Amino acid sequence: MDPFANERKEMVETQLRRRGVSDERVLAAMEKVPRHLFVPEDQQDRAYWDGPLPIGSGQTISQPYVVALTCELLEISPEDTVLDIGAGSGYAAAVLGELAASVISIERLPELADLARTNLEAAGYGNVEVLCADGTLGCPDKAPFDAIAVAAGAPTVPESLKQQLKVGGRLVIPVGPTRRMQDLVRVRRISETEFNTDDLGGVAYVPLVGAEGWAEDS
Repeated sequence: MDPFANERKEMVETQLRRRGVSDERVLAAMEKVPRHLFVPEDQQDRAYWDGPLPIGSGQTISQPYVVALTCELLEISPEDTVLDIGAGSGYAAAVLGELAASVISIERLPELADLARTNLEAAGYGNVEVLCADGTLGCPDKAPFDAIAVAAGAPTVPESLKQQLKVGGRLVIPVGPTRRMQDLVRVRRISETEFNTDDLGGVAYVPLVGAEGWAEDS
């Protein structure tokens, strides 16, 4: 028996469906992934609460609604290959792993990359590979991608990530002029040289640090 099964169902109904998340594949993935396995043991009783939680190294696991909304906006099909920037503890990568054929998840902090690998293995997500690297540069060796999810805010959309999208591919990323306040945007590649961008409203993410993001000490 899963002692958290009812909490996940409640999370899906009250935090996701009632807020407008309607993609049934996304809702099913959110109900299936054991979020409590991706938070510290002393936070497990809060795993399905409506908010982010600390995971160590000054980072957090994203609010369930944010993960679900991002996945819905990415329009992921079962055969897709997805790039996940900002693995954290591996939770969003696990949800993406339920939706896509394969996921490459990048984390810049070695201790969190190790944590994500451990959590994903324990939860049984063999279709997710975690790399420790600068996520702003993407993963050119595995590109192009059908979808790219970014879980940290950038000053501008990294050109490397745009260029690693397939034609028709989608990129969801927070972008804004400060390190703490952004707008969530979806970039869709229309052709080799054309991109469409939709602004989806204000959000607040941790900063995306890297060569095409914020400087470490800025």
